[in-house]
Amino acid sequence: MDDAIIDETLVDELRSACRTTVGDELRSITYLTEDDVEQVYLRSDLDRTADLVGFAEHERRGFHSQSAYRNTQLGEYQATIRMFENGYLSRVIRGSHGVWVTTDNMSMERFEELTSALSAILEDHEPAP
Repeated sequence: MDDAIIDETLVDELRSACRTTVGDELRSITYLTEDDVEQVYLRSDLDRTADLVGFAEHERRGFHSQSAYRNTQLGEYQATIRMFENGYLSRVIRGSHGVWVTTDNMSMERFEELTSALSAILEDHEPAP
């Protein structure tokens, strides 16, 4: 990863947390900032055909839309989960960076565990301004 936008330590922590929480249902892990995107894991039975730039443009809206949910009776924003025909996409953004993870079907409790684990890692690795 010569042109990597993400530190290898962070990559290792994200992969470990996702594999531990999601297990074999893990499809992919993609790290993003407002300017960059990097896929850090792709399950071996999947093709590298996803439009990461297109996904990133859509998922980056989360950097700005989180403020829309402040001070609601729902509580603090945690994550976004999207359902698709062949799986799920879960996005967690903390500060100036985030990650989206694609998975096969899994329980809501596991999505909550995944969100908690990713949130802690992202908060611990917040890039310097």
